[in-house]
Amino acid sequence: MLRKLQSIALIMALLGMFSGCQALTGETLGENIDDTTITTTVKAKLAAEKGTTLTRIQVDTNRGVVQLSGVVESPAVRTRAEQIARQVGGVKNVVNNLQVR
Repeated sequence: MLRKLQSIALIMALLGMFSGCQALTGETLGENIDDTTITTTVKAKLAAEKGTTLTRIQVDTNRGVVQLSGVVESPAVRTRAEQIARQVGGVKNVVNNLQVR
């Protein structure tokens, strides 16, 4: 009987710890990992784009919404950066805050 109570107490403690992960950031661990993966993938695809300076674009992802910021050379580069971000799996929306120089 005592062993059952100890097991239940341990399970409750673990559940409490795991639910606390969401309280700090407002995201679950899975959402946080997904956002990090999206950001990394968008940055890699921007860096792979030849003939442009898309590597200077800041990328931030929150709950699948990618935000692009920075300065680019032309409206075409601004549009291309948004297209690249939209093609990444898991992206729900793109907020394009890129400024044209």
